[in-house]
Amino acid sequence: MQRATVYLAGPDVFLADARSIGEQKKAICREFGFKGLFPLDKDKAVEADPVEIFRANCALMRQADAGVFNLTPFRGPSADAGTVFELGFLSALGKPLYGYSSDSRIYRARVAAVLGPEAEREGHPCDRDGYEIENFVLSDNLMIVRAIEEAGGEIVAVEENTDDPSKLLAAVEAFRACLDVMRRRLAPVETIELSRTR
Repeated sequence: MQRATVYLAGPDVFLADARSIGEQKKAICREFGFKGLFPLDKDKAVEADPVEIFRANCALMRQADAGVFNLTPFRGPSADAGTVFELGFLSALGKPLYGYSSDSRIYRARVAAVLGPEAEREGHPCDRDGYEIENFVLSDNLMIVRAIEEAGGEIVAVEENTDDPSKLLAAVEAFRACLDVMRRRLAPVETIELSRTR
């Protein structure tokens, strides 16, 4: 049986050892019966041109049967902006979506950790600048969480046993746990392909 292809989205591409992390995650994918597609799986010449990077990543996403997203907070309390765009892209294509993170706190707690103690306005929590904070006891912005859940997936959070920021961001243990959930829930590639032709 052909392996389902999975687009591996996340801020991993910004790590110093990004290619090594990508290869490690693709190897883990093979362990679970998937074929991983990492955003850096393209000609190195493409990396100097933002237009070509965008087009190459969109082409990889179109090839994928599903998407798995590293939602570990990046440069703030929420997921990486590029990763969230890719989540929306694959959501619009109707593909199965799954997420993972090395941070198990709810979004509201992460906002408070980054922006300081929260205030309250008319019974709603607000950040230090007076902007309302979503209070749905979700792991991230509701659009991120609901996109994954509406696509039949879920978000898996596993704390990494390390103080190394790069290992926290790569979230390998959470990634492995997410693939385990995917393996149990994702339809074989033949079923996915059949549904596309109907």
